[in-house]
Amino acid sequence: MALPVVLLASPRSFCAGVERAIEIVDRLLDQRGGPVHVRKQIVHNTHVVAELEARGAVFVDELDAVPDGATVVFSAHGVSPAVREEAARRGLEVIDATCPLVTKVHAEARRYAGRGDTVVLIGHAGHEEVEGTLGEAPEQTVLVETVADVEALEVPDPTKVSYLTQTTLAMDETAEVLAALRAKFPALRGPSSADICYATTNRQDAVREIAQDSDLVLVVGSQNSSNSVRLVETARRMGAPAHLIDDVSDIQPEWLEGTRVVGVSAGASAPPRLVDEVIEALGAWDVQVRETARETIQFTLPTAVRPKPGDAGTGSAAPTGRP
Repeated sequence: MALPVVLLASPRSFCAGVERAIEIVDRLLDQRGGPVHVRKQIVHNTHVVAELEARGAVFVDELDAVPDGATVVFSAHGVSPAVREEAARRGLEVIDATCPLVTKVHAEARRYAGRGDTVVLIGHAGHEEVEGTLGEAPEQTVLVETVADVEALEVPDPTKVSYLTQTTLAMDETAEVLAALRAKFPALRGPSSADICYATTNRQDAVREIAQDSDLVLVVGSQNSSNSVRLVETARRMGAPAHLIDDVSDIQPEWLEGTRVVGVSAGASAPPRLVDEVIEALGAWDVQVRETARETIQFTLPTAVRPKPGDAGTGSAAPTGRP
């Protein structure tokens, strides 16, 4: 009998924005030792946070937990202008780990609001990225999550409406909401390139590829990771049973009963080693990589932690293992 098969999605795991954010904290810990204060989780993954805490990172919910004059890192999800103003008022040294693709959305929010538009943000209420973006122009920005939200939306001038999206949304669902916005506001304007980031798009495409041939899909990622949750939803929309697991210990034996093909992926904030551990735990399975895109994007580090000539990188955030 042929071996059962693991279909390994590629791309998966860390993206460039996550690698950059983790490396910023790593380098600060190397350069200065602990404690290094970080506002919110640097990325949404329990393992990453626990490992950095063990090295001396201190994660806080708000800046009032950071001592006056200390260094604070802003997480990859970005912050509102009000948070930046508070940090300046407190004399905090800020090291900004905001993903450059989130920074792009913030710039768009300021530009659209500046020309007098109502800015419609498609996203999930309460997510840190959404809270930061809403803070750019709170009087002019409204959040919608569903088509029903769009249908209920009233704006001062229907001819002056722009839209933005959270970077980690599901492409299919976002397309439905955007279609509803275009139908309701024919003059709707938006970004010249999609706000949903390349890594989110690539991982969803890869999950579609494996899900169509899988009896079960396992997505490695934490419950508060939006892009990881969207991968599970993507697999389920393809008709495959799918589960989000923080690590190999979450796998339930009954999921594997009678299963001949298991698809495996990981959210953009999940360390690659966790995927390797899942593969190892499955044992003698035939591992087949399904690559739908190859990512080469890298983001520059902030000047304060940028390596000097001759320095070796920490390497802590670099993907390892399979393609």
